[in-house]
Amino acid sequence: MILTGDEMKVMISAGGTGGHIYPAISIINKIKENDKTAEFLYIGTTDRMEHEIIPKQNIPYVGIEMKGLSKNIFKDIKSCYLLSKSLIKIKKVIKEFNPDIVIGVGGYVTFPVIYMAKKLGYKTFIHEQNSIPGKSNKLLIKYTDKIAVSLPGSLEYFPKEKTIYTGNPRSSEAIKALPIKKYELGLTENKQLVLIVMGSLGSMTINKELEKIALKFKDKDYEVIIVTGKDYFDKFQDIKVKNVRIVPFLNNMLNVLKVCDLIVTRAGASTIAEITAIGLPSILVPSPYVANNHQLYNAMELVNNKASVLLEEKDFNANNLLTKIDEVLNNKKMLQEMHKNALKLGKPNSSDLIYKSIKELVGNEDGKSN
Repeated sequence: MILTGDEMKVMISAGGTGGHIYPAISIINKIKENDKTAEFLYIGTTDRMEHEIIPKQNIPYVGIEMKGLSKNIFKDIKSCYLLSKSLIKIKKVIKEFNPDIVIGVGGYVTFPVIYMAKKLGYKTFIHEQNSIPGKSNKLLIKYTDKIAVSLPGSLEYFPKEKTIYTGNPRSSEAIKALPIKKYELGLTENKQLVLIVMGSLGSMTINKELEKIALKFKDKDYEVIIVTGKDYFDKFQDIKVKNVRIVPFLNNMLNVLKVCDLIVTRAGASTIAEITAIGLPSILVPSPYVANNHQLYNAMELVNNKASVLLEEKDFNANNLLTKIDEVLNNKKMLQEMHKNALKLGKPNSSDLIYKSIKELVGNEDGKSN
């Protein structure tokens, strides 16, 4: 579709988890930065995270009732019914909004959106965050004009002629973030800092171990921030260790990352993008509960490039964690090499690469009318 004015109309869809939603927001922010008059319409589900997050960003939102496929035949019958129903609604929404491009950033809600957009003759673009593509993006290969991937390992799953390695747009957000002042967190300026965080919601399994481990940090020279997740914070209330700060969440996570020496974390796509963008050494603990075990594959891209150390959840205990932290922090050469190797994997200009590709697709790279 060719632009008929200076403004660009963008329909974007992503849902389910922050790993899909926040990269979508980053793409929207980059388009806004370059196209002040751009119009947006976001299509998500009616009951997942995006239906609360996106309207708060003042982005026009349409909710679709959908469910992902499972191993329960009765639930899957309902999911298929909802899919067919959603296609009718999405067709109407697309025709009314008449976008210049339709972008999918992952989650099962993107499938009917991109599929229908392509059937109606609109330009389509999808972004894959993980090393192993999700089900929706695999199904959408023949219905999309351009595919952007976050990690080099994803390239083998998509056709070469329409796939580009852009990185994850969250990397651009990480680069722009300013470092926090350590004293604001009650930390010492000249001590090394380790951040332990297992996603925004936390992990029950990991937190059970951290309750035992937290007290063992008292003999260490470095300081530690443990982010528990809101649901688990109460379990840590009686733990008082001078060099350990325990918090339910961090609203300024990117700013805190800028002052850390090491992070112990999951291997979600957005996390990988953020830590490689700033070159933060890491101990990665992939979640074994995700589809296709994709976090392990995400982690191995860093481990194989000597940017990270792997610690599987089944091996997560006091002895293994403390040993690995000491191994990294006490070896300045290793710490520096991990920093350099992480930076090599980062794509700090990811948002720019994605924006450029989108503009090329709508037939107007420089933002002017054709």
